Amino acid sequence: MNRAFASSHVVGILPSISKLLLILSLSTVVVPAQVIVAPTTPQVGSSNPVTAEPLVSRPHTKPCVVQLLTNSAFESFTPAPLNYTPPAACPGPWAKVVLTADFTVSAGIQYDRSAWFYLNNVNIFYGTTAEPGSKLSPSWHVERDLTDLSALFKSPQTGAASIGNIVNSSYTGIIYANAALEFYPASWQAQAPVVPDIVDSLSSGNSPATLNTGADQVTQTVTLPRNVEKVYLDVISQSQIGDEFWYFCVPNDVAGELESCGNSAFRETEISIDGKPAGVAPVYPWIFTGGLDPYLWIPITGVQTLNFKPYRVDLTPFAGVLGDGSEHTVAISVFNANGYFLSTANLLVYTDHGSKEVTGGLLSNTLSAEPTPQVSENLATDSTGTTTGTVAVGSDRSFTISGYVNTSHGRVETTVEQKINFLSTQTFDVNPNVGPDNQSTVQTSTVDSETTTRTGFLVEKVAKHISFPLTLNYALTYNANGTYTQVVSSNQQDVHTEAKTLNNFPIYESNSQEQVSSKDTLQYDANFNLTAAGVGKSSASYLSHDSLGECYSRSLTAANQILTSVTDGKGCHQGWF
Repeated sequence: MNRAFASSHVVGILPSISKLLLILSLSTVVVPAQVIVAPTTPQVGSSNPVTAEPLVSRPHTKPCVVQLLTNSAFESFTPAPLNYTPPAACPGPWAKVVLTADFTVSAGIQYDRSAWFYLNNVNIFYGTTAEPGSKLSPSWHVERDLTDLSALFKSPQTGAASIGNIVNSSYTGIIYANAALEFYPASWQAQAPVVPDIVDSLSSGNSPATLNTGADQVTQTVTLPRNVEKVYLDVISQSQIGDEFWYFCVPNDVAGELESCGNSAFRETEISIDGKPAGVAPVYPWIFTGGLDPYLWIPITGVQTLNFKPYRVDLTPFAGVLGDGSEHTVAISVFNANGYFLSTANLLVYTDHGSKEVTGGLLSNTLSAEPTPQVSENLATDSTGTTTGTVAVGSDRSFTISGYVNTSHGRVETTVEQKINFLSTQTFDVNPNVGPDNQSTVQTSTVDSETTTRTGFLVEKVAKHISFPLTLNYALTYNANGTYTQVVSSNQQDVHTEAKTLNNFPIYESNSQEQVSSKDTLQYDANFNLTAAGVGKSSASYLSHDSLGECYSRSLTAANQILTSVTDGKGCHQGWF
């Protein structure tokens, strides 16, 4: 139920929320701090935020490092300026470009906060921060592979780093950050990959755009060169305020009796070109470190909580349209947005280096303008005012988009076929006055796609499966002695598989799966004051492997806010493919 949600993004839902938001802190003493660089390997016995995710792989060449931030303090909503100059000693091309960032929050009272870094309106990092405690000053490290943004880094750029924060007599945690770009020169051992020639953005200056309703859009008008060959859009849509817990939302007609947010538990990012449907991006159900129960996320955070991963939409069937020399408007919106989402996207354009002009066009497009989710309500309210039952919402859509370009190496025809399936089933046992207050949700969001590229007699197919399963259970029990017991459990997953074939001959396969499971119990007195720290446990695992023999495996366990084990390599063995 909404009364349990604790996060910086939801304020003042009920009077008891302000207490739950601050349960990690029993003191307002500010401990001065700057960035304390945490080890990149999780440390047993530590309460620093950790994930099982791998770091960005690097070439063996020595990088040139360009510092963007050094001990920058974030204690207001004023962004820190970013000034970038290309590294003279590493002029490019680069085998890899990596962003590294380190964060520390001083001990005290503070919400989780959204963090984003931009250069020339292009997003280079997006995530959220950890919450501190009266004796806990958390530090953590994040990395992002920015090689596809290499075109951006060829010239000097200005931008901004934003971690909107409030520091006063009540909220005392100051957030500090370092950030740098690592440029790895190409060599015969580490060759430079083919990267986009043009990088543009859909943003609100050097920040994401606010989308309060499904009708709101963030747009960018572009006039691209006449030799466009491939186009992609990397999308991030972050839920905020009333939409933060969208996966617990219900249809508007029952939102009041279920004490929940409206517009149902279905959200989806829609992409359009010149007002016509062009693609779809699922919304990942991120849970921030103040969400549901802050103790759930110490030290193991939710999937992607500190470092969001963009979802890539293939717009290549529109290459012939976008490269016709005219102005075109690319836009994104969030279906069912209900106050509000923050959305941003990077447009990545590849050009034909063998020709100054290509011709082409769109062959077919069966994508509808909007999804048509189906809602099922099975609820009953008894004489005590207790509502029990289920609410489900599902959306299934399939589409095919096909286009072509006549390039210097022949006609290239690209067809994108996708099936997108979403299902959320929520179970309720709710009484707003005397209890119980139980809510659970089982949600699946799946995308199955196949992209076929035909160049002469060569036919390349790339099949992808992406899945975001989520199970949440929240139970608040009103005890006979007037006290309260809250139990929250969460299971998040992020699953990706990919298979490539050339003329039906397999050439590459990969698989990755991340999972975070957490459970915590809190005890409150009759006035809803926390009487003890959370008692719980959590675990995280990440396993990735491919047909080239690369494998990564890490498992973490934690209990009562302390990391208890780190196991590396156990999931890797021979014979995956």
